[in-house]
Amino acid sequence: MMKMTFKILTMTILTGLATACSDDNENKIQVQPHDQNQMMAIMHDMMDDMSDMKMTQDPDIDYAMMMKMHHTGAIEMAKLELTSGTDNEMKTMAQSIIDGQNKEIEQMDAFLAKNTPATMNMEFHMQMMEGMERMGKQADLQIINGNTDQDFATLMIGHPQSATEMAQMQVKARR
Repeated sequence: MMKMTFKILTMTILTGLATACSDDNENKIQVQPHDQNQMMAIMHDMMDDMSDMKMTQDPDIDYAMMMKMHHTGAIEMAKLELTSGTDNEMKTMAQSIIDGQNKEIEQMDAFLAKNTPATMNMEFHMQMMEGMERMGKQADLQIINGNTDQDFATLMIGHPQSATEMAQMQVKARR
């Protein structure tokens, strides 16, 4: 809770400083409301899908199903970058994300096709729900401005971090 308050306070101060340091609108940070931003809409749709998923309580199956949704969200954001972005470096990164995430989705699909829930683990379920909530809150704290390249880069920073956190939870649950 203390970290979250510190982040919000820091972002508020930085936004105020950036706005106060310039008299011309060109150099001010332009913030776009989250509900008007296409990248954030994709992120929220992904989070809604993950929240609505029927959990089996089997760490392996739930992890694979959630990561598949997580990867699908990253792919949709990358596709938006390819169609609306202008920076070649970001477009190259977007294509790399699409290729890599599609390959991993194929692996998860193969795993899910041959496995059925076996182990009930309520602690894992609760940790995954808490992790998803943290990921959603972190995404909502990001400054987005409607520039597809910048918004894609901003939201992609936290995306693999949350995937790593979910992977660590899954590994811990299997011990």
